[in-house]
Amino acid sequence: MVDIYDKLNELYDKRRKIELGGGDEKIEKQHHKGKLTARERIEILLDEHTFVELNPFIEHRCADFSMNNQVGPGDGVVTGYGKINGRSVYLFSQDFTVFGGALGEMHAKKIAHVMDLAAKTGVPFIGLNDSGGARIQEGVMSLDGYGHIFYRNAIYSGVMPQISVIMGPCAGGAVYSPAITDFVFMVEETSQMFITGPKVIETVTGESISSENLGGAAVHNEISGNAHFRGATEQEVLEQVRMLLSYLPQSSQEQPPLASKAECDHYRPDLLDVVPFDAVRPYDVRQVIHQVVDEHSFFEVQKDFARNIVIGFARIDGKVVGLVCNQPKVMAGSLDINSSDKAARFIRFCDSFNIPLITFEDVTGFFPGIKQEHGGIIRHGAKILYAYSEATVPKITVILRKAYGGAYVALNSKSIGADLVYSWPNAEIAVMGPQGAANIIFANDIRGSENPDETRHEKIEQYREKFANPYVAASAGMVDDVIDPRETRIKLIQALEMLHNKKEERPAKKHGNIPL
Repeated sequence: MVDIYDKLNELYDKRRKIELGGGDEKIEKQHHKGKLTARERIEILLDEHTFVELNPFIEHRCADFSMNNQVGPGDGVVTGYGKINGRSVYLFSQDFTVFGGALGEMHAKKIAHVMDLAAKTGVPFIGLNDSGGARIQEGVMSLDGYGHIFYRNAIYSGVMPQISVIMGPCAGGAVYSPAITDFVFMVEETSQMFITGPKVIETVTGESISSENLGGAAVHNEISGNAHFRGATEQEVLEQVRMLLSYLPQSSQEQPPLASKAECDHYRPDLLDVVPFDAVRPYDVRQVIHQVVDEHSFFEVQKDFARNIVIGFARIDGKVVGLVCNQPKVMAGSLDINSSDKAARFIRFCDSFNIPLITFEDVTGFFPGIKQEHGGIIRHGAKILYAYSEATVPKITVILRKAYGGAYVALNSKSIGADLVYSWPNAEIAVMGPQGAANIIFANDIRGSENPDETRHEKIEQYREKFANPYVAASAGMVDDVIDPRETRIKLIQALEMLHNKKEERPAKKHGNIPL
């Protein structure tokens, strides 16, 4: 007669084998590469003793190519749920020690299952990616598995936050799941993303390049914009994920988490020294941000990509906000193709998850040039217009200095739905800068003058006095108030409180057609 304790011993023996993954030798190889195992990553990411594993006993069903003789504990992926800072998350962690983390039919089924649970319960979903790609031995079944994951990434977009952490190779079709998710994290030197690897590229095009130079963390954070964050170690990156989640609601049905209100003086006299009165002198907009938001609360997103615009999360008097800010020290704060994409996607994320948007504006316009025009700046710039117009969260703009041309309209102006627009008294709001405008409007006067340079200077000042100031826009209701810069934080606290219960509907439709 079988004793119940025999069955329990059998259960725990099986669990121990599953938890060993590919075994000690492969775990040692993983560590030798400077990488953690799937389960070690989960332990670091989640609050202590909160992980609950799902489907640990799933195995592959492939019999071809001698696969029927190969055992793959958990089929190369660990799935389940746990807590981060006391709040629930669902996740998967690919196990490179089992079949190189390659995705097969049952591997994908495990991931799809926890994605469905995350959507049903309204909880963030995190993917820890470390995989050799599709499991070739399973052929089309592995490709079908990717399809099930991509589909869920898409239909659950905007339902709950989706985060991808690249902790090893991520190649071929595998990269499209992270590309659909909201935020992508990468580890320097050990994680890569690319559609076709270096060997294929060399065979087809003759170009020679390393995996790191093709698709490493620096490439995707600085050049392609495919990633949002990077860190030197896996531990650092996983801590960044925990930090990001502290700003986000659990789902689109919730509000962002509140922090305790800052005990401080909201009047900020140092702001007068941060932004130069001279419109052509550069400065770092982060200095404005740090003066206005709660201390140490600014969490920048895509810091190294399209540096002419600064985006990120922060708290103002304990409330989470999304910031979109021109950066005058890079390209004079103008908008180009990459910064338009960067801003538009961030705006849409904030709107999806009920995060109020604050725009700090100091923009010379859209960046001119043949490369920009041929690259589609019209289409890309339109994304910002579309994203702001579509958004129904509280939307507040502060014009710090320059607001010229179409870029002024695009950056959350009243005409495209801003709830409140404030301006500092030194702001220049106009179709274009005074120099360019005077050269066009007064061209004949300047040419016919005995002293063209002096006449040009007079006309520039005349235009600036008449048009390039905030009071013309304020008199037409395009600016709600011209404020003392030192009171910016006070005004934003008041505005966020006033707009807290804002409700705004859009016309009923299946969905819009953003200019992609």
